[in-house]
Amino acid sequence: MFGAVVVGIGTAGWVRIRDMLAPQPGSHAEQLSVRGFISRRSLDTQQGVSQISLEEALSREDIHAAFICTENVAHEDNVRRFLQAGKHVCVEYPMTINYKAAVELWDLALEKGLVLHEEHIEILTEEYKGLKREVEGKVLKEGTLHFTGGPLKPGFGFPAFSGIARLTWLVDLFGELSVTAATMEEDDSGKYIKMTAKLLTCANRPLTWIEERGPGLPRAKNINFQFDSCTLTQTPPAPVGAVGLFMQDLIHFSAKLVGQVSPEELQREKVRILHCLELAEKIQQLCQS
Repeated sequence: MFGAVVVGIGTAGWVRIRDMLAPQPGSHAEQLSVRGFISRRSLDTQQGVSQISLEEALSREDIHAAFICTENVAHEDNVRRFLQAGKHVCVEYPMTINYKAAVELWDLALEKGLVLHEEHIEILTEEYKGLKREVEGKVLKEGTLHFTGGPLKPGFGFPAFSGIARLTWLVDLFGELSVTAATMEEDDSGKYIKMTAKLLTCANRPLTWIEERGPGLPRAKNINFQFDSCTLTQTPPAPVGAVGLFMQDLIHFSAKLVGQVSPEELQREKVRILHCLELAEKIQQLCQS
């Protein structure tokens, strides 16, 4: 069994505890046992699980893994601390809001022989799996992915990092990308922002990624992918998956802990994650220059 601690008790942290308490029967997630949670607030027990201090979690020998569910700006420091203490880490995206720091954390995990896993539930949705099947084998001419949503709370980082789930879609669908231009619009209140990034595929096909957030904007992903054979303007209708997204991710992380994920798959995942973080940083630099 791998003892685990959850850092941060928001929605994701609460779900992590729930899923470890009732893992998918017969899955690798049954190998995990939640030993406590960490929060800046003093809280009562959560789902029967007690609060412990960061120092206790780092030093306890029966805690082997940490789930980092804090605001984005705190991810890097928490990941580093747990890796340095010899604990495996599962962290919500983005792992860091700095590409160089992400490379350092991967190197640290490798040096310590630990699993470093960045959660990407957006590519586990039935909606996305259906879209990927639709795109497969088609030749892209050009495309746009426009995300809208409400204002972000402080601590989420620049939109290229806070919205890296959408960038992950584009990289996973169309392969390695490069950034040719990026702009940022925002109002005086800071509540409305619109980031536009111009990207190119390896075949020199243009993609546009827009993150637009503001009061009253609906949470939606709007696509327009033009192929040589057709145009996709919406994701295919998809049923709700039988296994929850965080549970799917928990099973995948657990499989890594017990050595059931191939080195080739681990490397592909690492390359994709670091590529997306590097693209996000270039977009931020262009927007701020």
